[in-house]
Amino acid sequence: MRESKPYRRLAAVLAADIVGYTRLMGEDEARTLASVKRTFREVVEPAVAAFNGHIVKTMGDGYLVEFDSASNAVSCAVDWQSRAKVAATDLPPEAQIVFRIGINLGEIYIEEADIFGDGVNIASRLQSICPPGGICVSDMIKNTAASDSSVQFEDFGTHRLKNVKSPVHTYLANQSGLIKVERAPEPRFSLQSTVRYCASKDGTSIAHAAVGDGYPLVIAGSWMTHLEWDWENPSYRDYLSQLSKHFNVIRYDQRGNGMSDWENVDISFEKMVDDMESVIDQYDHEKVAIMGMSQGASVSIAYLMRKPDKVSHLILNGGYGRGRCRRGSAKDEAESHALVSMIRHGWATENPAFRQTMTTLFMPDASAEEANWFNAFQKACGPGENMARFREMFDQMDVSNYLADVRVPTLIVHSDGDVIAPLSEGKYLAARITDAQFVQLRSNNHMMFGNEPDFPKLIKSIVDFVR
Repeated sequence: MRESKPYRRLAAVLAADIVGYTRLMGEDEARTLASVKRTFREVVEPAVAAFNGHIVKTMGDGYLVEFDSASNAVSCAVDWQSRAKVAATDLPPEAQIVFRIGINLGEIYIEEADIFGDGVNIASRLQSICPPGGICVSDMIKNTAASDSSVQFEDFGTHRLKNVKSPVHTYLANQSGLIKVERAPEPRFSLQSTVRYCASKDGTSIAHAAVGDGYPLVIAGSWMTHLEWDWENPSYRDYLSQLSKHFNVIRYDQRGNGMSDWENVDISFEKMVDDMESVIDQYDHEKVAIMGMSQGASVSIAYLMRKPDKVSHLILNGGYGRGRCRRGSAKDEAESHALVSMIRHGWATENPAFRQTMTTLFMPDASAEEANWFNAFQKACGPGENMARFREMFDQMDVSNYLADVRVPTLIVHSDGDVIAPLSEGKYLAARITDAQFVQLRSNNHMMFGNEPDFPKLIKSIVDFVR
């Protein structure tokens, strides 16, 4: 039994969280509660007991565990994830219980049956930036446990964690067989790059990746993206495969979407700019070229206003500076409200008819196979409420007042048949950004397919512009 008098001591603290718990509960509460109880019996309790841990707290969607040694905490985490993978095989992918685990070694404050202090806070923050199915540890854990554990550690970079004063150097436990959340076919492309995480200014975990060699080209985050599955995306994969032949392409999934945090995130324009800043700061580049596609064009322009010395070139592809509700058209505004309502109420349904509307707008020339893939992909990118909030925000964006202040070389490329961002919006940007180059492409698609006649022209214009 613990002492009743509060006291402090050094301990290894493990914080574990169930990925997508709110979504799971919303989809099937009874099934999720049964799965969580079963997972506690078959995964959590035996793993903790095997390595002499003490479960301090259970929180419905997470657990807090303390250990007397760093090596025991790491070994428990490895065993935990291994058991979780086995337990998940009996469930459909959308119902699987997947954990993020963070571990820290530090001083804890013990009072009655609870623990507090930086040792606990940092473990919780490490969990929040950890990839699903992974184990993220502080440098204190890595340095202490490395000699006593067979687990290898991969450098995960230095992060500024929410409510933690000093940056924390982090590592991922590099072990085979960790479970991943899969809701679409695995990427076939050999170019697929390692996904890493960083914390945005408000602590939101942002997934990012880089591929290719050459001058750094940052692609602004957007909605309906996924760092792994984008290599399968018929409207995106050819961009990635071609641009990565010429550039070090840096990508990230915007908050609320893809592999970044989905739940309890502030989806706002300023936060999107914060996310871009946080990702760029992870890479040691004096300057970068930025490519903003669709609404990412406005985010890129706002980032340029914030960090003018960091940007060497600006590329706006199918972009716009004014959302639908800011163009002075009652028709556009009515369409915006209808689209937001449709997304909010129909996104998660099994019937793809709602998402087919989006597919038709984005890629009217898609084949039946490409359209079916994109219909399924949309649902996998994030919950309907997030997508509706994105759409509302995009339609209210307006960076018109910034355009005259853009002072870097700018290239605008725009498809003549684009209905998501009409050609007139591309021309609006070109007319207000000093010396902007404008390239018009023959396509009905918001993002071009690699087999379209003008796709080589698109890639060449970008490569020649940055060179």
